[in-house]
Amino acid sequence: MLTVERHQYILNKLYHVQAVTVQELVEELGHSESTIRRDLRQLEEQNQLVRVHGGAKRLRKTVSEASMEEKSVKNSQEKKRIATYASTLIKDKEVIFLDAGTTTYEMIPFLKGKDITVVTNGVPHALSLSEHRIPTILIGGRIKQNTRAIIGPIAEKQLEQFHFSKAFLGMNGVDLTYGLTTTDVEEASIKNKAMNQANQSFVLADHSKLKEVSAVKVADIDDGILITETLSKEFKEFKEVTRVMEVTTHDLHSHTKPVN
Repeated sequence: MLTVERHQYILNKLYHVQAVTVQELVEELGHSESTIRRDLRQLEEQNQLVRVHGGAKRLRKTVSEASMEEKSVKNSQEKKRIATYASTLIKDKEVIFLDAGTTTYEMIPFLKGKDITVVTNGVPHALSLSEHRIPTILIGGRIKQNTRAIIGPIAEKQLEQFHFSKAFLGMNGVDLTYGLTTTDVEEASIKNKAMNQANQSFVLADHSKLKEVSAVKVADIDDGILITETLSKEFKEFKEVTRVMEVTTHDLHSHTKPVN
């Protein structure tokens, strides 16, 4: 087996498991221990993994925060399909929490006409909800400039006054081991508080968020119900650790179009 093939094998293995031993790789690849150790050293130099005693572990890469404008154009069609499906879970008379984020923002046109109250920490969300004549409560606090989310202790204190039937949240990362993560400590606190105040919490995540890790943990992966598009083979294991609602073409055909 060529060096490049061994390297790809090792990286593929670490994509599915957290760590691997030298002995495992020796047995699976049929090469000497010195060859495998050299491979691991080279991959570490390329910033592809981290060597540990007796083997290597997956490099924990963190995802950074983009602006709302940048996020809105990434995987936009997938986000709309997820948002469309999520909106059908909301029934009349409910009080829901709509987290700041581009996927939750896409839910808003599908909420028009529902007899609901929406509490949100997203400034653009509140404006859009108001334009659609949806009863809305915007919590107060400090505005995070790049995402226009309202965060901080004032916002967190206000959330304690509410009890939600459902909370719909976005995340920067959804990982099997590290759970639900975001980039900001205060924003993580808001998301966590909203989840604690809700009967059910739904995490809206397109495929680019899966197996990604951001800087701050919000909650364990099984603290929320994951809504995403049909999982490919590489993501099927998410079903083993949390409840997953997969959006299919059949689901979307039965949904009503947003009201203008």
